Amino acid sequence: MRGYSDRQPNLFVKLNLEELVPKDHPLRPIKRMADEILVSMSRTLTAAYAGSEKGGRPSVPPERLLKAMVLMSLYTVRSERALCERITFDMLMRWFLDMTPDEPCFDHSVFSVNRERLDRLDITRKFSDKVIEMAFEAGLISEDHFSIDGSLLQSHASLKSLKQIERLKAAAEQNKDKDGDGGSGDTGDTGDTGDTGDTGSVGNPWVDFKGEKRSNQTHRSVTDPEARLYTKSKGVAFLQHTMHVLMENRNGLGVMIMVGKADGYAERKCALKMIDRLKRKFGLTPKTLGADKGYDTEDFLLALQARDITPHVACKSKKEIEPPRVDNDGGWQRWFNQRRATKAEYQVSQQKRKLNEEIFGWSKQYGGLRRALVTGRWKIRQVADMALSTLNLIRMSKLLAA
Repeated sequence: MRGYSDRQPNLFVKLNLEELVPKDHPLRPIKRMADEILVSMSRTLTAAYAGSEKGGRPSVPPERLLKAMVLMSLYTVRSERALCERITFDMLMRWFLDMTPDEPCFDHSVFSVNRERLDRLDITRKFSDKVIEMAFEAGLISEDHFSIDGSLLQSHASLKSLKQIERLKAAAEQNKDKDGDGGSGDTGDTGDTGDTGDTGSVGNPWVDFKGEKRSNQTHRSVTDPEARLYTKSKGVAFLQHTMHVLMENRNGLGVMIMVGKADGYAERKCALKMIDRLKRKFGLTPKTLGADKGYDTEDFLLALQARDITPHVACKSKKEIEPPRVDNDGGWQRWFNQRRATKAEYQVSQQKRKLNEEIFGWSKQYGGLRRALVTGRWKIRQVADMALSTLNLIRMSKLLAA
């Protein structure tokens, strides 16, 4: 007998989200680990909000916001608005966030409102550290051998946002004078569009930089002032930040991530900062550190020697380096590093360091870090912390299940 659809909705529906999700669903171990970490962070999360004795409305649970950021990286959701739209009808996401089927989803503006609160107590960084501590306890992380690498992260700002620094200073002085004269105090651009050819149209006006040389010394983005023009190859230089990852060599888990200034020195500066924080936070000093040719400089190798770390850095020179002068400590470090290249442990480090590229590849392809979704380095770092934490949770769930 033919069946027919019943278009009359039921008045009451009994629905248990826990029963809807299969027992072997890959999200289950990730949710279990994330919940365990968030429980251990309860005091930190409580300190981020005013006490109940002061009154006010209850906030969206911060645990829910952090797990929503995990989902955003996990499912490559393009924006916070799109994430909230999907949570409205996606029962799997509601289960992950501990929401009931009929509970209204929070507004996307909650993320913007809480960014400063998360930054004030460095909550996303602490969440990332807790993931690493869990991996340490499970024996998944090497305590001796690490690798470092960096990559470019394109800014959310467009090249059209570049303005001459002198014009920006003049506009700021003009606005300052207006404030002093009791003017409107408008701190925006004074209407001088620079060398734009803008006809006054609203929206996305045309900007003509033809015949004008743009550089970091003469121009700055008004959308993302911390971004810098940079490129690793010949061609157009885009507004960029840099992204650096310190990775352990046993299973390729990213121990730490940092967002820095796009210049030729950022890789080595951020590497030393992360090594120092690794010792300060986890009490670890790497025995070896693998890296590519960009780290083969005398000052960096000397800094590693001062920290009692053996460098396994790819050598820039393909030819044999001649023994330097006796007083050239940096030259001797490069010479020793090249001689070290024939040893088996050096070759293993060079093989393992390439796993860093998998972290960058996943972060850009799936984690939302191909191009920054927000402006401001501190905001980008929050997204980067949660993207790296998400990737580590995925890998840990597979390693612990094996």
